[in-house]
Amino acid sequence: MEDNSPEIGLSKFVDELPIPPVLQPRWKNKFYTYYEVNMTEFKQSLHKELNDTTVWGYEGSYPGPTIEVNSGEIVFIKWMNDLPDKHLFPIDYTVHGAGMEVPEVRTVVHLHGACVEWESDGYPEAWFTKGFQQVGPYFRKQIYRYDNCNSACTLWYHDHALGITRLNIYAGLAGFYFIRDQRERLLNLPCGKYEIPLMLQDRSLNKDGSLFYPKQPDSPVPELETSIIPEFFGNTIVVNGKVHPFLKVEPRKYRFRLLNGSNSRFFRIKLDSGQLLYQIATDSGFMEYPIGVKEILLAPAERAEIIIDFANLEDKHIIMINDAPTPFPTGAPPDEDTGTVMQFSVTLPLSSVDTSVIPANMAPFPQINEQLSSNSRYLTLNDNRDQYGREFMLLDNKEWGAPISENPKLGSTEIWYLINLTGDSHPIHLHLIDFQIIDRRNFDVDKYNKEGVIHYTSPAIPPEPQERGWKDTVRANPEQVTRIIMKFGPFTGLYVWHCHILEHEDYEMMRPYIIVR
Repeated sequence: MEDNSPEIGLSKFVDELPIPPVLQPRWKNKFYTYYEVNMTEFKQSLHKELNDTTVWGYEGSYPGPTIEVNSGEIVFIKWMNDLPDKHLFPIDYTVHGAGMEVPEVRTVVHLHGACVEWESDGYPEAWFTKGFQQVGPYFRKQIYRYDNCNSACTLWYHDHALGITRLNIYAGLAGFYFIRDQRERLLNLPCGKYEIPLMLQDRSLNKDGSLFYPKQPDSPVPELETSIIPEFFGNTIVVNGKVHPFLKVEPRKYRFRLLNGSNSRFFRIKLDSGQLLYQIATDSGFMEYPIGVKEILLAPAERAEIIIDFANLEDKHIIMINDAPTPFPTGAPPDEDTGTVMQFSVTLPLSSVDTSVIPANMAPFPQINEQLSSNSRYLTLNDNRDQYGREFMLLDNKEWGAPISENPKLGSTEIWYLINLTGDSHPIHLHLIDFQIIDRRNFDVDKYNKEGVIHYTSPAIPPEPQERGWKDTVRANPEQVTRIIMKFGPFTGLYVWHCHILEHEDYEMMRPYIIVR
């Protein structure tokens, strides 16, 4: 996909890293908090050498403003669509849910990682248009309710409209959502201006500054006007909506909340100084204790919180680099533009003594006992071809519209075996619940395809140290069975599970599931 996107060669580290503003509620009392968030089209500078870019965003900013709440706080949000009727990008009407019979521009917001009633989860068919004039078949309410029953963690909100999620997020519809709690406050982590969210994405830009998204795959389908592509990889990296920005830092510790907000690109992040990244949290909150790692791998939608210590590095310029191949894990290595993320300039004077710490312990991580599982589900990740010869991926070899086959009981614990028969690594995300990764194990794919039996070819591989915490998105690697364990609740109702490569999710790699009483 990278080959037909425009090459425009922009200077690196000439724009300062923007930090999204924190959204103030419209109303707050001791019982609940109320926000209103408007989606609009506007122009924003992604790089000083380019004209301003037309983007979509929440509250006039891309990424959207950060929403900060406390654990247990009851929050109501009215998400409002004030976007134009015409999409920024070419729509493929052959994709499920994106046919000519639905409005071209429709949105629905999913708070990724939230513990939330199903009517407020952003179900893909609960979309709505400008002013709620038209709504999807599963639309239930204009004002969503979030109970925030999670511990402190980094979540993110983004669009989830059926059949056009890849286009809506690429246009800019994504933002951070932080849950805070008392334990976090007691850890004495770097905070205030020393705590910075980093949304990592890839984009391709035209010479006039507009966003480029391809109309056709590498081998085009002439009979189709516009056509879904298997994966999208932009040819430049943007952080918080800026191309290759720089951040001026003091020689002290900083806490960064990393999010891979790309459509398809994986990031394997390291610093060119070779120094350690101290990881303190996974998708869904703090780990048991910090780990010092040289690199962090993030699939689309995965988050990690890290502390970087810039002490004794005065006047140094440290570059965050990425060496993850595309597609992951066996594709092409990144080039100079996609292999460079951003720069830290240790050029600010120390404004006060750094008393923050990298704590020795953070949060207990009680492992779920496999014996508690009342059900095991064996679910395949499949590669198929459609009537036009285009690749499309399925979960358990079922399309979105097939009858619901996953129906866990409220309060039950299950183990899911994710059997990857494809050549790609897929970030699998389950709505509502957090899970733990048990292990991954190599198996004989040919034998499985012929006989339907899992023949393991290696011992079980435990999760990597950076995955040993609560997760809501897991890498299911090719030729491996990935096992996850989770307890379903605290709500019943209709949710989804899907691959978070957005081009896969939009073209059938998503399934509804229902939690029953």
